[in-house]
Amino acid sequence: MGDFLSKPIQFVITNMVASASLGLELDLYALANKIPEIEYEPEQFPGAILKFKEPAKASLLLFKNGKVVCVGCKKRDMIEKTIARTIKMLTPYAKKITKTKKPHIEITNIVASASLGLELDLYKIASKIKDVEYEPEQFPGAILKFKEPKASLLLFKNGKVICAGAKNEKEIRIVLAKAKALLKPYAEKGSA
Repeated sequence: MGDFLSKPIQFVITNMVASASLGLELDLYALANKIPEIEYEPEQFPGAILKFKEPAKASLLLFKNGKVVCVGCKKRDMIEKTIARTIKMLTPYAKKITKTKKPHIEITNIVASASLGLELDLYKIASKIKDVEYEPEQFPGAILKFKEPKASLLLFKNGKVICAGAKNEKEIRIVLAKAKALLKPYAEKGSA
């Protein structure tokens, strides 16, 4: 059994969310009028949306102060390339350039999928573990929340999980290992 729990769980990163400051002051109305990839509807949301199809299918929320939120990349280097491309695209239209050095990029959320290798009894898990929410008539998965590291797992009966909230791969590994150890007693008989 120790061997089962000690083997690291493989996971696939499906999305990363990052924030940065471009070092530009932006006129979002002007950008939306000049750049077809930018949508801006201030009555719906205070930021503009910039969508890229290549090299990564990424979207950025752009704010007047030059702050951005980037979603859709699966690797940090793609986030860096996307933000560098955004700076290059927007600099000619900036109201003001506030700094020219490379922006600090902070990854704020990583979404990853994995399999625990267990068939899970979600009813039993929800009744026995206090940090689990399960509303099967609303959604087929249960939600397990961890405080340290701060992340959540969507749990499915077949043992597949989606991890959200981690800020790096080490946190994903920790959360998956904790989940496997916590959930092993509630696995269906005969799994793993």
